[in-house]
Amino acid sequence: MLDPIVREDFPIHSVRVNNKPLIYFDNAATSQKPKVVIDKLVEFYTKTNANIHRGIHSLSEKATEEYERSKRVVSKFIGASGKEEIIYTRNTTESINLIAYSYVLNNLKKGDLIVSTEMEHHSNIVPWQLVSKKVGAKLAFIPIKDDYTLDMEEYKKLLKKRPKLVTFVHASNVLGIINPAKEMIEMAHRAGAVVLLDGAQSVPHLKVNVQELNCDFLVFSSHKMCGPTGIGVLYGKRKLLEKMTPFLYGGDMINKVTLRKSTWNKLPWKFEAGTPNIADAIAFAEAVNYLDNIGIQIINKHEKELVSYALKKLASLDDIKIFGLDDESKERGGMISFTIKGVHPHDIAQVLDDNGIAIRAGHHCAQPLHKRFNISASARISFYLYNTKEEIDRMSEALEKVYKLFK
Repeated sequence: MLDPIVREDFPIHSVRVNNKPLIYFDNAATSQKPKVVIDKLVEFYTKTNANIHRGIHSLSEKATEEYERSKRVVSKFIGASGKEEIIYTRNTTESINLIAYSYVLNNLKKGDLIVSTEMEHHSNIVPWQLVSKKVGAKLAFIPIKDDYTLDMEEYKKLLKKRPKLVTFVHASNVLGIINPAKEMIEMAHRAGAVVLLDGAQSVPHLKVNVQELNCDFLVFSSHKMCGPTGIGVLYGKRKLLEKMTPFLYGGDMINKVTLRKSTWNKLPWKFEAGTPNIADAIAFAEAVNYLDNIGIQIINKHEKELVSYALKKLASLDDIKIFGLDDESKERGGMISFTIKGVHPHDIAQVLDDNGIAIRAGHHCAQPLHKRFNISASARISFYLYNTKEEIDRMSEALEKVYKLFK
């Protein structure tokens, strides 16, 4: 387990909810922020606040330097070849939309195929529904087997249809599944497809190297990995980004403007119109450095221990069903989704909240996935580096109260 002193880095743990110490098990939705990240935000606004790139004065030059440095930090963290391949967006969702509008709309035509999976977050479904209608492309989805893994035989059949784009989640935000990304990417490339990997739930928890995976695009968010909200990342191979048209138009993404014609800036600025989220980008780099100093492999090991412990605790309860992998020996993410027979997940979440425990309840922006297994909602607990076994013990005690109230 990680050193308990790590918890002291996160001021939120001094908060009490319903007069009880906070236990935060909603990390798949957003993570908490260490003091160094919060302090970096305060430092920027109190000592460095200025717009970037265009200013000649000292504050602007300092802000520009810090902003560009943040991209070098992020680039190194995921193994990109340089900061030119790092585009800042608002979040994972916007990064996916950027690919939908800047790449797919300009490269796919009527009859082309886009392949995704049944376990996707809505953010990796809805954009493809819209752009496929615009260009007349077709959508196909890799089914999920009863053991919650992707049906790789069906994937092979879909690849024989020569899709133009394959897009899938690296780690499910519901099932605890970590998909075989490298294998799936290699298969897609052999079929001639470009691959977009949704790393929202993997980059904060696993060692993700874009050159080793050889994905064409990778998307993820700052707020799920101890960074601020409102800053997301699109990694793209340089040769693809250079050919793509901008997603948004206006200031800073231009090279030259006349009344009749404009030309675009170099990478990565071509895709970042207007004043970017400077402060949060700089604080995001602080979050990446924080995780890097601890070690992403150490964090992953810590989460696996928590999952193993929590699965044993849940298994001791009656009428509980794990919605996803229930075997901690398998490669899985640090989350567990479950249902209790006869109790709505919202009621589970409410009772736990009464006891100071924050979990998620609902369809987790994955309605097709829940429909596949004939349930409308589930309760989800998700862990991160500051969670402990003692917190899981308290959750188990609170679940006993659920039984007393509803069973």
